[in-house]
Amino acid sequence: MLRTINSVLVDDAGQGLAEYGLILGLIAVVCIAAVVFLSGKIQGILSNVGSSI
Repeated sequence: MLRTINSVLVDDAGQGLAEYGLILGLIAVVCIAAVVFLSGKIQGILSNVGSSI
């Protein structure tokens, strides 16, 4: 019984997947923040391009 509990506590097979999930979440937050901060500039550039065509 102790060996079973010890093997469950020592097992870290899912740790890599959790770290990838956290990194992916951080990248998503950074991308959303970049779009929010740059949306005005992007809209102005696209408006200028559209009016010049």
